[in-house]
Amino acid sequence: MSSTLPHHGGAPLIVVMGVSGSGKSTVGAALAQRLGVPYEDADDLHPQANIDKMTAGVPLDDDDRRPWLEQIGRWLAGHGERGGVVSCSALKRAYRDQLRSHAPRAVFVHLHGTREVIARRQAARPGHFMPASLLDSQFDTLEPLADDEAGTVIDVDQSVDAIVQQYVDQTDPS
Repeated sequence: MSSTLPHHGGAPLIVVMGVSGSGKSTVGAALAQRLGVPYEDADDLHPQANIDKMTAGVPLDDDDRRPWLEQIGRWLAGHGERGGVVSCSALKRAYRDQLRSHAPRAVFVHLHGTREVIARRQAARPGHFMPASLLDSQFDTLEPLADDEAGTVIDVDQSVDAIVQQYVDQTDPS
């Protein structure tokens, strides 16, 4: 899949993005471990009102997401020197722009999969606050990375190790 990954000096600052069930948390944690940088799951930064809304099967709107994205942006900005990985859906360009306003050199790793693959993954994680019924709204909201956005798209229908290795291979300047 396509890739536009700048080779910055210094520690990596990465947002692992995609629809719910794409593996953002698992891949994000594995990528952070591989790169030796801190990791944050943006799901842990949601205010309780957002969690309650999603648990009830109601999609978040932009007003719900704005303060959450600000908190994620502040986390990224605070890790600019030492680097970090955050998993965040970042489904719309406007959301990614909001994150980049805090951390301009952040790159996005879009974990892409078909509805069928993602639905299968969602079914394997009972008890998560994002019900499978919201999957269609996630795909409807998703705006793929544009050519001018620093990032890459990686197919999720492979092992976590293979996904992490694909990212590492794409960013290795040698």
